[in-house]
Amino acid sequence: MSRVNSFGQPIGDAVLNWKAPVPPPRATMHGTRCTLVPLDLAAHGDALYEANELGDGSNWTYLFSDPPKTREAYLEYMAGAFVGDDPLCFAIIDASTQRAVGVASYMRIAPAQGSIEVGHINFSPVLQRTPVATEAMYLMMRNVFELGYRRYEWKCDALNAPSRAAAQRLGFSFEGVFRKALVYKGRNRDTAWYAITDDDWPAIRAAFEQWLSPDNFDAHASQRVQLRWLTSKLLRTVG
Repeated sequence: MSRVNSFGQPIGDAVLNWKAPVPPPRATMHGTRCTLVPLDLAAHGDALYEANELGDGSNWTYLFSDPPKTREAYLEYMAGAFVGDDPLCFAIIDASTQRAVGVASYMRIAPAQGSIEVGHINFSPVLQRTPVATEAMYLMMRNVFELGYRRYEWKCDALNAPSRAAAQRLGFSFEGVFRKALVYKGRNRDTAWYAITDDDWPAIRAAFEQWLSPDNFDAHASQRVQLRWLTSKLLRTVG
């Protein structure tokens, strides 16, 4: 039953003993399969460009920029968009090659509300659909909740079916679609919203740790249990 105030109106639950977290630091996050390092174009730019060049450009369809046609254009784009504190961009370094293979960012960072979003995700073809990519998302998520945030968001073009499926595989619950939310590349974007809250996190963390365990992979590096099997039962809503 909802709380009510002195006027008999329903009000939200009390938030007790909560302190607004600090903004996420520009610090390295260490995993087994990858390391997330604050983006440094001098160190990571060439490797990121080369990794993206291996694809057909389709991973740029739902990003706010078209794929740059040259190395110089790519570095100029990255320098213009990802050198500040919000978005705070990280290069994903594959532990097996020690090369940068993708990027992801913290953005819309709102410590006073305890809310933060993961976005500007661009996984090169060598990173897509790998355990490295999943661990990178787990490391960013874990860092957010260890800092004390209450809410971790994922938003994407509502037409981006792979991103929507990825959000739910990673444990983000569907919260609805904001119609005509943006105009980009000269077209409309309805935005699908997903989130994980601090209430959801303990069970989702356990699911990730079970999936990431070496015991979950056979001698051929094939997963025994899929992450979506573990997280699907934890979703508040799907869509």
